[in-house]
Amino acid sequence: MFSKLKLLFKDTVIYGLSTILARSLNYLLVPLYANKLTTFDNGIQTIIYANIALANVLFSYGLETSYLKVVSDSAEGERDKTQLFSTAFVTLLVTSTLFALLIVFFAPDIAQLIGLASGDYLFVRFAALILWLDTLLVIPFAELRIKRKALQFALARVGGVVAVVVSAVTLILFFNAGLSGVFIAEAFGSFVSLILVIPVFRQLRPLYSREKLREMLRIGLPYVPTGIAGLLIHLIDRNILIRISPAEIERIYGAGYQPSDIVGIYGRIAAFGVVLQLVIQVFRFAWQPFFLQHAKDPEVKKLFQHVLSISTLITMFLALAATFFVPDLVRYHYADSFYLLPPRYWIGLSILPWIFLSYVFDMISTNLSAGLLITGNTRYLPVVTFAGAAVTALFCWWFIPLSGMDGAAYAIVAGTAVMCMVMGWFSLRSFPVHHDGLKLSMLLVAGIVLAFLQFTTAHQLIPSFVVASKVSGLVLYLVLAGMLFRHEVLLVTVRVGQKFNRH
Repeated sequence: MFSKLKLLFKDTVIYGLSTILARSLNYLLVPLYANKLTTFDNGIQTIIYANIALANVLFSYGLETSYLKVVSDSAEGERDKTQLFSTAFVTLLVTSTLFALLIVFFAPDIAQLIGLASGDYLFVRFAALILWLDTLLVIPFAELRIKRKALQFALARVGGVVAVVVSAVTLILFFNAGLSGVFIAEAFGSFVSLILVIPVFRQLRPLYSREKLREMLRIGLPYVPTGIAGLLIHLIDRNILIRISPAEIERIYGAGYQPSDIVGIYGRIAAFGVVLQLVIQVFRFAWQPFFLQHAKDPEVKKLFQHVLSISTLITMFLALAATFFVPDLVRYHYADSFYLLPPRYWIGLSILPWIFLSYVFDMISTNLSAGLLITGNTRYLPVVTFAGAAVTALFCWWFIPLSGMDGAAYAIVAGTAVMCMVMGWFSLRSFPVHHDGLKLSMLLVAGIVLAFLQFTTAHQLIPSFVVASKVSGLVLYLVLAGMLFRHEVLLVTVRVGQKFNRH
């Protein structure tokens, strides 16, 4: 069993290093945008990028996951897999081109629909180009994953992000391109990634199978509403915040802010959730091919139990650590010359603990989704994610007018928690696995209590003791986790110790 866990860990590390490097490079742009663009422009970018993420699901309509599934199941030789690649890529090329042209044509109307002025249609057209390029990367990236060519995958991802960072810095700092420079840089980065995956297209042939396409659509289409609903849990907040009334903004935050300012502040603060988002994204890249390949192993259910316990424990610890220290990093005056985010953004720091907590539930849902995909019960996925999205939307409409950005963060936690519970209900009925729900719940409650105590007592401590109290809280949390999950900790510790002894 541990050999399989080690295989998952190895793939996670390879994908993880590339993803962490790519996102870390990309995150260098957050202080640049925060310091060189207005909060209003940041709000426009936040709204459009949020809707790009939603549109990405429509553009790819589940073919990435279904391609992974069908290729994994294929036993008819190399020609069959080549036909699958050609069918999937050509289909996405045609449909994404049509979708992008529609967005370009209706750009002014789309700008108004998402809460912007019709005069911002140029940025919507930039979004269409980005969406088109990103969709062309879907099948090549999936092909690299299924063949475990993690190094090529990493090169393409990191290369694209480097291109984004370099071009954004050049356009904004040296050419004063402003908000347009942000979108041009993003499109250029996607283009560079496409260039770097050109070797994958060697297997593209004039082979097209309607039968294979129907099979992939049967598996993948349920992911469209599922994907949209899943993204809405983390993105509907922005789309509702942009519609907050000026009177409510003034009541909560005082004068001098417009809805786009609030969205810009919220988006830049929420972006620090990348700390947890990275962990989940890295895990997901390795997790999907892993559980599909090992679904028939006799010890798979015990394996899944260990994976969920270990991955959730790590995510909760990171969420607590980020809750303790990220606000301090944001407020620190580096070299007495700049902040990660200027003081105008600090009114949104209170959302961070809730944003981090929501990703803990995301990690659990990601683990539990294996049962539905293995058994083919993907029809339940829309129910799972729409339940979460509906709760998120309801709480957003309820809490945002009352407490602004904090209300949006409360809604995200509520939505992800509901999605996690519904996912567990359907997944464990389809593919029963005995998980340590009570222990995980105890660990979650302990983390929330420690975070609450830290926030309510930190101002009463001598400044030099604040860091010590936070470190002590994290150590206490690790001790509790070790007591609750002794078996998993012992399993990992023994194997790691054996590895070091061999060297």
